[in-house]
Amino acid sequence: MPYMYILECADGSYYTGSTWNLEKRLWEHQQGIGARHTAKRLPVKLLYCEEYARIDEAYFREKQVQGWGRKKKEALMAGKFDELHQLAVCGNETSHLRDAGFDCAQPAEPSRSDSGSRSLSAAEGSNQRSYTPRSLSAAEGSTVIEKDVNE
Repeated sequence: MPYMYILECADGSYYTGSTWNLEKRLWEHQQGIGARHTAKRLPVKLLYCEEYARIDEAYFREKQVQGWGRKKKEALMAGKFDELHQLAVCGNETSHLRDAGFDCAQPAEPSRSDSGSRSLSAAEGSNQRSYTPRSLSAAEGSTVIEKDVNE
């Protein structure tokens, strides 16, 4: 079965990956042949994994979780699913103005010297892809594994 997994490296960093064979992939990471990130930070420990029906679903989830911050990954691993949405909010002071409304995200009115707005050509717009991730409920087998790979 395909898996998405999160490892903790010796330096405390997290590594997120996906694989068909979790046991073999963990062995590869421990031997230093899994990934450059883990090879330089041995030993590694498996903290979390999710099982999927298809490898593309595991890969999509890997890429999704790789984009998350440390606190959000820790909430996922702890099963604190209610915190995931809140942790997705950007905490940067200047990135979002609180209580500014929808108007703050609108572009400024064009000046008379502007030559007009530019729209995407058909070729530029065709790179859009849509994904429908499969979320696992606890009943479907979302599994948290705390296992020392060195055992």
